[in-house]
Amino acid sequence: MAWGLLIDWVELLVRWMHVVAGIAWIGSSFYFIALDASLAPHPRLDPRVKGEAWQVHGGGFYQMQKFTVAPEFMPEHLTWFKWEAYSTWIFGFLLLILVYYLHPTVYLIDRSVMNLSPYDAVVIGVASLVAGWIVYDQLCKSWIGQDTRRLAIVGFVLLVAISFGYTHVFSGRGAFIHIGALVGTIMVGNVFLLIIPNQRIVVRELLAGRTPDPALGEAAKQRSIHNNYLTLPVVFVMLSNHYAFTYTGRWSWLVLAAVFIASFLVRHWFNIKHTGARPDWRLWPAAAVPMALAAALTLLGQPGTAAAPEPGSVHFAQVQHIIVTRCAVCHAAKPSFDGIEEAPKGVMLDTPARIAALAPRIYQQAVATRAMPLNNLTGITEQERQQLAQWVQDGAKSE
Repeated sequence: MAWGLLIDWVELLVRWMHVVAGIAWIGSSFYFIALDASLAPHPRLDPRVKGEAWQVHGGGFYQMQKFTVAPEFMPEHLTWFKWEAYSTWIFGFLLLILVYYLHPTVYLIDRSVMNLSPYDAVVIGVASLVAGWIVYDQLCKSWIGQDTRRLAIVGFVLLVAISFGYTHVFSGRGAFIHIGALVGTIMVGNVFLLIIPNQRIVVRELLAGRTPDPALGEAAKQRSIHNNYLTLPVVFVMLSNHYAFTYTGRWSWLVLAAVFIASFLVRHWFNIKHTGARPDWRLWPAAAVPMALAAALTLLGQPGTAAAPEPGSVHFAQVQHIIVTRCAVCHAAKPSFDGIEEAPKGVMLDTPARIAALAPRIYQQAVATRAMPLNNLTGITEQERQQLAQWVQDGAKSE
């Protein structure tokens, strides 16, 4: 128990640091895109300055200027924005290891989807992250990447195809988290392998008294904009593991596609607004359409159900037996399932009173979404699910 508690503390701290670093990274990304969009030219400015922006915050006024290529000289201190991105990915990958790769049979593998060995599942997961970055990077550098609209269409189609592939290899939860990890890897790859290296070349050229190539800044700006548009979908994916209805249906990959479209439209509205122009109000109802589609897909995509028993035909003794054998191995004060040290989310189903009190949650998780038992590790049958459903519909009595 002491060792399990220590592991839980490690996971909690890593998750905490991942979230904190992510807030810092997302905040700086949103801020600099907004700042860049709000820069306005002025005749009194240095010809090398693209534009400036005045802002007020915390009782003070700030004047920001952006040089077209770079200033004539470098200051003694230059602030680099990189560790927010690096830390987010490092702690995120550690969390992926702790939660999914150390316990692949619990969270990553669903044998009803694909009968993978733990080793194969982990290898596929890691290899897909590396391959995803390589494909994306080559797309950006190819003729496809020379046109923003063309790159966006091709990139979106590939993202949907990858989502489809993940949902046909991993569990629903494992598929969603790998989409998030893949997009996060692409984003940090942009920072680590292109944006920061290009900025370093610019600084080196300036210190040597040479004029940097403007293409370096243009390429870095392109990747920075990509990161900006990818942020909202990644945040949704990271939150989705708390809402099983998003990843348990047969159309979960289309749910992701719809959420990505809505997120891009919302982000585009804000980016236009930051330029000082009036954004098209129709972007909001346009974003609502794919979100409504995503909600509809979660309802339509639920698996079919067998005929329910007759009202009143299910007794609590039957329900308790199902809960004890299929659910309480994890959801108990002292879980007996290997690798589970404490009841997930503090939900315990090891007494009649607790079972009756949590009847609505049992129905939602075991019947409506079929998210539990997780990947059906305990082998609950369709008949048992229907018995639980009938018991809840009859009033969830504990006698």
